[in-house]
Amino acid sequence: MQVNSNNKQTGSLKPERKGVSSLLLRWLSALVLIPLVLMFVWFGGWAAFAATLLVVVLSAIEVHRMLLNAGYHPLIWISFGLGGLFLLSVMWPGQRLFLLESGLGVALLGSFFWLLFRRQLDGAVVDWALTLAVPIYLGWPMSFFLLLRGYDPGRLQLQSAPWIVLPAGAWWLLATLLGVWAFDGAAFFAGRHFGRHKLAPAISPAKTWEGAAGGLLLCCISCLVVTVLPLGLPWYLAIVLAVCISFAATVGDLAESLIKRQMHVKDSGQIVPGHGGMLDRIDSLLFAVVIVYLFAHIV
Repeated sequence: MQVNSNNKQTGSLKPERKGVSSLLLRWLSALVLIPLVLMFVWFGGWAAFAATLLVVVLSAIEVHRMLLNAGYHPLIWISFGLGGLFLLSVMWPGQRLFLLESGLGVALLGSFFWLLFRRQLDGAVVDWALTLAVPIYLGWPMSFFLLLRGYDPGRLQLQSAPWIVLPAGAWWLLATLLGVWAFDGAAFFAGRHFGRHKLAPAISPAKTWEGAAGGLLLCCISCLVVTVLPLGLPWYLAIVLAVCISFAATVGDLAESLIKRQMHVKDSGQIVPGHGGMLDRIDSLLFAVVIVYLFAHIV
């Protein structure tokens, strides 16, 4: 009896230790990745383009791998090309419309040409649709990071007192990143400790309304800090922005959860220790950056 009791106690500690280890990995990964991301926000331009392109490629590989495991066969090179073209068009604003028109046209014709000469026609139309859907889901929203950031690098003012000077686009991008990170982090801990009511049990059983409320609270604080003084945004509009970011982040997270549930996988990959794949890290940002870009232009 004593031995069985000890075994039960030992077994009950394993999930707790595993949870602590996973949480530690999440923090360590964040400590490494966040400074890297902020560095690219500082430089902008082609440095930001290279980082964004890498994220799109890694995420596209993860999505295509999930699709292949589920029995689908989209054409990955067309997805790569179109996703990269969305980013490249931002770097050449004078040719942006031509690049988008020609790129979409070539992708449409090329994917159908591949479809017509495919030996196995079963599921061909679905594979064609997925070939174009992947870059629209990944490349198009990621291009808004470059649009929002702009091209001017940050600089250090040294004339009277050391001071960091960032262009307005960099502050809007920081509002996006910090707002989503604040929402995700607070939602995770609030849901873990106070979560009682499921937000979308059919898609993501772990998400709760209490977690979303905690995420919204910290997102509001983040947006107030990053936008009111640096951008001169009225406090009430900063609150509206936080609500928009929180909503978009939730929809983006649930959208990826729906994709993974359809593909019968837990994580999109294992490239980020403690977090899963690259797509697991950017899912909330994909929709939030579009909302912030539109918000910035309207305001």
